[in-house]
Amino acid sequence: MSKHLPKAIGGYFELELPLQRKRLYPDAIRFQSGRASFYALLMEGRPNRVWMPTYICDSMLAPLKATETEIVFYGIDSDLGVSNDVQIYDGDWLLYVNYFGVCTTQEDRLLKRFNSSQLIFDHSQAFFSPPRDCLATIYSPRKYFGVPDGGLLLTSLPVIEPEEIDTDSLTRCAHLLKRLDSTPEAGYQDFKDAEETFCDMHPRRMSSLTDHLLMSIDYDACKKQRNTNFNFLHNQLGQLNNLNFDMSHIDGPMCYPLLTDDTTILERLQANRVFVPTYWPELRNSSSLNQVEQSVVKNIVCLPIDQRYGMAEMAYIIDCLRDL
Repeated sequence: MSKHLPKAIGGYFELELPLQRKRLYPDAIRFQSGRASFYALLMEGRPNRVWMPTYICDSMLAPLKATETEIVFYGIDSDLGVSNDVQIYDGDWLLYVNYFGVCTTQEDRLLKRFNSSQLIFDHSQAFFSPPRDCLATIYSPRKYFGVPDGGLLLTSLPVIEPEEIDTDSLTRCAHLLKRLDSTPEAGYQDFKDAEETFCDMHPRRMSSLTDHLLMSIDYDACKKQRNTNFNFLHNQLGQLNNLNFDMSHIDGPMCYPLLTDDTTILERLQANRVFVPTYWPELRNSSSLNQVEQSVVKNIVCLPIDQRYGMAEMAYIIDCLRDL
């Protein structure tokens, strides 16, 4: 009998999780964050330039600046796709965001339009969209689930998973625990503090805590509930939405993005304790946005449809918007 075991026996209990023993993307390289995985990709590939959408968060620009990679910005069109005037050259990469998890059709068009080996798809907002046959696909699980951190990278480049393991996950859990034990308001400052820690892009391997949490999730049930909620809201609000969706290619979206000219929606939702994220508010005063992007930045409302909620919550959201 072996006298050497991989871990201790006995003592106090750890947090018990219903392990599904399943990683949705088992071949992905696991990092502490999406931006760390992007940084590692840039360090390995060393492109001449990277084309980035103007409509994107500053956090995804930080790895480019840190690696001194030239950035070329492009605009998006009325259906959130890449503008027709964009042309990329040898040595260039283009990163496209699958906005709100509803842009698979736009990705299909890009794969036909450009060399797939030059395309990066940012699936931070599209966790259930499978990786594409392209240079790289990046995922950020915390946008979809109650985990403190984590980033996934699937790429054709020989990026190596870091030896150093992220040890900061415990410091990013306060908002998760407070939300479970109390109210969203109680943990909001902790949530903001946790987000600030991702400024450190030095690539580290995903923590054991986050890895275990991700293996405890019933992904099939989560995706099914998101689809049900999205379809319900679209049936109720689709005629009011200035965004058009290819419903046949939407599977497990992040939210229901509602684009209207009504500027009172956010206030009414917040008054009824329906909290929606404001993505990339730093762009509100940007002079580089085209008309479509300005409208999206100012008027998009990302209604929650995630796996925590069912028909009762979706009906409540609709009731809050009855006056539209």
